[in-house]
Amino acid sequence: MDTNSLAHTKWECQYHIVFIPKYRQKRLYGQIRADVKEIIKTLCKYKGVEIMEGAVCVDHVHLHVSIPPKYSISDFMAYLKGKSALMIYDKHPEQRSKWHKSFWARGYYVATIGTISEETIKKYILEQAEEDKKEERLANL
Repeated sequence: MDTNSLAHTKWECQYHIVFIPKYRQKRLYGQIRADVKEIIKTLCKYKGVEIMEGAVCVDHVHLHVSIPPKYSISDFMAYLKGKSALMIYDKHPEQRSKWHKSFWARGYYVATIGTISEETIKKYILEQAEEDKKEERLANL
């Protein structure tokens, strides 16, 4: 069992998180996709959150992360989605609309990793990324 530690705590808190752009629009492609990857990596690093696996698909983001217990999932997701939206708008002002103020949809999916193996989650995320690449290739035909 691989555990991390804080001052007086040993912990292993891993989660599978999925979130989508507002209205599940297919917005995450090209340079925006690359920027979203870097933004998520940077924001996770600031909070001490380890990304075990992740995929930015055209219409959703999958993350397998290890979050320190000092952060609740809801606080972390509010931080991640709020800050990333601002950073995306800074780099891509054309994504901002006067009618739709938020980049990400309000909700998200989260599951603790424990009932299924870590390998199953990683395989699922990689399969989702592969399916997304196939869809992207079909769109280019």
